[in-house]
Amino acid sequence: MKPIGYWLNRTDQALTASMDAALADVGLTRLGWQVLNAVKDDPQATDSAVRTALATGADTAALTSAVASLLTGGWVTRPWPDRLALTDGGRARLAEAARRVADFRELSATGITREEYVTAVTVLERMTRNLTGPREGSAARP
Repeated sequence: MKPIGYWLNRTDQALTASMDAALADVGLTRLGWQVLNAVKDDPQATDSAVRTALATGADTAALTSAVASLLTGGWVTRPWPDRLALTDGGRARLAEAARRVADFRELSATGITREEYVTAVTVLERMTRNLTGPREGSAARP
């Protein structure tokens, strides 16, 4: 059996490649989708808030590039400096992208019960907390 790190990396690569393919026809990538959702969920979204929200999945250069692509593609606009907002067209196109993402999610979970999915996510969350949170008997990490 291969170790968990192998499967985490392979799964992330497969998720990105498959989602990028599912969204290519609408001019999005997985990272672009994530940026759009961060902006949609925060009507006062700033570049720094988006970078903070998505920092675990991409570096600053990738996020800056994704935002630039969304601005160029007419998905988002800058109502004020350092602010991002969905355009009306971006909001409408996001609905089509959401349908594609729903299909992608259904495909990715084929043969996996809801209970298995919850168990997998719970275990990964716990493992992450074990490695990033304060340890018993030690001071909290900065």
